[in-house]
Amino acid sequence: MVGIHKKKIHQVILCTLCTLCMMLATTASAAVTARVDRPTVDLNESFTLEIIADSNTDLEPDLLPLEESFFVGQISKLSNTSILNGEIRRSLTWTVALMAKMTGVQEIPPITIGTEQSEPVRITVNEPTNAPPGEADVFVTSEVDLEETYVQAQILYRIRIYRAVATRQPALREPTITGVEALVELAGDERQYEAVLNGRAYNVIERVIALYPQESGEIQISPARFEARVLRDGRITGRKIFQSDSHTINVLPIPAPPASHPDAMWLPARDVQLSEDWSRSPDEMEVGEPVTRNVSLSALGQIETQLPAIDAPEVDGLNIYADKPELGRTLESGGIRGVRKDQYAIIGLADGDLQLPAVEVPWWDIGTGEWKVATLPARTLTVRGNAILQVPVAPPMGVTAEGAADTTPSAEAAPLVVANSFWQRAAELLAVLWILTVAAWWWSSRSRPRRSPEPREPELPPVHKRQAQLLKTARKAAVAGDGAGVRAAVLEWGGLQWPDKAPRSIGELSNLVASPLADELRKLSSASYGPTGGEWNGEDLARALKSISILTAGEDRIVNEQLPPLMPPAA
Repeated sequence: MVGIHKKKIHQVILCTLCTLCMMLATTASAAVTARVDRPTVDLNESFTLEIIADSNTDLEPDLLPLEESFFVGQISKLSNTSILNGEIRRSLTWTVALMAKMTGVQEIPPITIGTEQSEPVRITVNEPTNAPPGEADVFVTSEVDLEETYVQAQILYRIRIYRAVATRQPALREPTITGVEALVELAGDERQYEAVLNGRAYNVIERVIALYPQESGEIQISPARFEARVLRDGRITGRKIFQSDSHTINVLPIPAPPASHPDAMWLPARDVQLSEDWSRSPDEMEVGEPVTRNVSLSALGQIETQLPAIDAPEVDGLNIYADKPELGRTLESGGIRGVRKDQYAIIGLADGDLQLPAVEVPWWDIGTGEWKVATLPARTLTVRGNAILQVPVAPPMGVTAEGAADTTPSAEAAPLVVANSFWQRAAELLAVLWILTVAAWWWSSRSRPRRSPEPREPELPPVHKRQAQLLKTARKAAVAGDGAGVRAAVLEWGGLQWPDKAPRSIGELSNLVASPLADELRKLSSASYGPTGGEWNGEDLARALKSISILTAGEDRIVNEQLPPLMPPAA
């Protein structure tokens, strides 16, 4: 019995050892495999690399070897659990978007996870098909209306995407603008239309951006990039990249003002218009009754905050009061037209003809490169005396019932003398009362201690100038690695840009602007508040802060909604 018992113990130990060996073998065979979604791609076409670990692990694959020959894009991770014949199997799959840097047969190097490593994978990269515009299935163009301009003058930058085939997952990445500081505005809504080039039908999407350089120097605009998967011959490709040309713009300094207007404010534009309208005809003014005058100044190629104010003139016999101006803009084929409307209330103090001087606004014509002057001509106002304020004159004493009048001189002169004497005495009495009032005020003010006048608050500079200063502060803080300084400056800038709904964090602000600034702000936010921290590059953020593209309502940084996958009409 003892021998049988020992034999059973030996069997149990042997089974346990076998089980442990199988478990170790299973652990040792937790292999890593790599595969691509297709073996042949074009140079400008992305493809997908899948990295599969057949066991659950907290380790991450080492992707650094990929960066030597490939551009590494979006990375996603998927965990999978399956039960087969009562056995539970777990695996992890990493999906990596790659794009080759050169043509030829490329080798994806082994991917390492922990102590395990995948086999290398070969892929063939062909030259891209770069057919000329009008023959290519998809192409992108860009242009600027001026290659040389002046400080604060408008530059129109147009991007057009031509598609003769259907696309999927389209995305337009606007260019990076570097060099001198520039304000960036969308100059209209995105347009879609049809075009025929060389007998081939294209669906065209056009976007126009207005740039306003704030200093002299150069502006560099990188190529605009359109990414999409192309449906061709029943086959859908990986993500392809199509890009436009790059551009360089020379920005000249502000020229000297004209001799006729040495104090002229700098106003570069394509067209300037001055107009006026009145609440009622200025030829029918009454003493003491206000009349409203509206003076409108509009400039094509300029934003509304840059337009100068039309100062109210000083005219003897008139009281003129300025109201708060109205600012706005319209969109035309030539870009943004800023509009400023100044409103004045004008009150006549005495009857007669009074002269309003001419209104002149000097401006720089971008098209001809010379100073011009927009003018409203001088105007004569006719002010009539109010019957209530006039001296009453009695009717002649010699008027008979039948209307016959006695023309004796004394009959007319008597009531005039009486009336004039009455009003003279009344004026003298009012003058005496006024003198007594002034004397009483002077006497009472002697007994009161004098208070120093309250300091007047300095007038704030225009919003766009305050925003430009805040962006400079943010760039200096970014270069110095001062994240807190960057956050404070950009959030104050956001408060001026969206006064009704100011962003409360840089993460919220990053959703309101386009790349590259949005990406850099997210990196800063992640480094400051993310659970795992992170790194941000001050130089990259400072460059991104040199130009800012504001997203319109409902617009995403990658314009999936703006660029739907449309199938153009068959050619």
